[in-house]
Amino acid sequence: MEKIILGLPKGSLNNVNRGNTYQLLVDAGYEVLGYEPGKEDNEITILNDPEIKGFLTRPQSAPVELNRRILDLAIIGEDWVREESVNVEGELIKKIGDLNYGQTKLIVAVPNDDHYNSLTEFFRDNKNRKTPILCFTEYPNLTRQFFMENEGYREVFGEKKPLVQVRGLWDGDNEKVQVINSDGATEVYIAKGADLVVDNTQTGSSLKKAGLKILETIMESSAGLYAGPSCTPEKAEKAKIIFEQLFGVTKARKYFDVKFNIANHRMDEVKDFLLSNEYCSDEPTTVEGNSFSQVNVLIPKTMFPEMLKGIKSFGASAIVRENVKQYVR
Repeated sequence: MEKIILGLPKGSLNNVNRGNTYQLLVDAGYEVLGYEPGKEDNEITILNDPEIKGFLTRPQSAPVELNRRILDLAIIGEDWVREESVNVEGELIKKIGDLNYGQTKLIVAVPNDDHYNSLTEFFRDNKNRKTPILCFTEYPNLTRQFFMENEGYREVFGEKKPLVQVRGLWDGDNEKVQVINSDGATEVYIAKGADLVVDNTQTGSSLKKAGLKILETIMESSAGLYAGPSCTPEKAEKAKIIFEQLFGVTKARKYFDVKFNIANHRMDEVKDFLLSNEYCSDEPTTVEGNSFSQVNVLIPKTMFPEMLKGIKSFGASAIVRENVKQYVR
């Protein structure tokens, strides 16, 4: 098979304290060279899977590279896919599946001391201002779309399109609302005189530090595996395998692998307890000994404390809890 070209994200999605896509690949069973966080190369080698060729890509650029057939697959946030797809007819980029990490929110923010409680109120109150409303963002397409769908915007400006500026390119017929492309650190533009910003946030800490408050949430986003039009049916089968391995890791992070010993005469009671409370994935795995048996269950982390209390009441001993690296059903 022709090699499948996979785009791997640079930035927060490969930050040790945030996304760490490198570790995701390693835990999925891939031997990766050239993608260690902070030491990424432009070309990335998957040593134990010669059918995959990796390239480093900025999340903002990955959807364009998918659409332009430079990449077959990419791990990117849904926010960037939607930003690229706003003005595209048809579905060129298809989601293979959500990987459930790198969660973020795309929000509209204003200074803390502004009295506005909604974007509708903001546009209504600025109806008669003489100077343009300035909004800085890395998401000009989604921002313009969100503004034009807002009730207050439609009341004041009708169907006019906010003026969008991406460096030297200008588009739109409403100069009273201007959406200006930024290249990161968007929150600082409020201090420089912007009226509002549209930015992504994980914890909201950078917004608070900049003295901002969230006015609206445009969307919630997480990382997923996406395919472009160059992903042929043959490559799509490979893409499903890649996704299954990666998703198995993010799913496993929600589980504990628990082993314990129980007296043989209490085995039936313990099995009924585990099954009736769904404290195992399918059914407990047991290894019977002369007087005691070992029981092994895979359990959601949120359910472990109550299960622990229950099995101890049956006399469980030698209880061992371990993290799970990969869980593929």
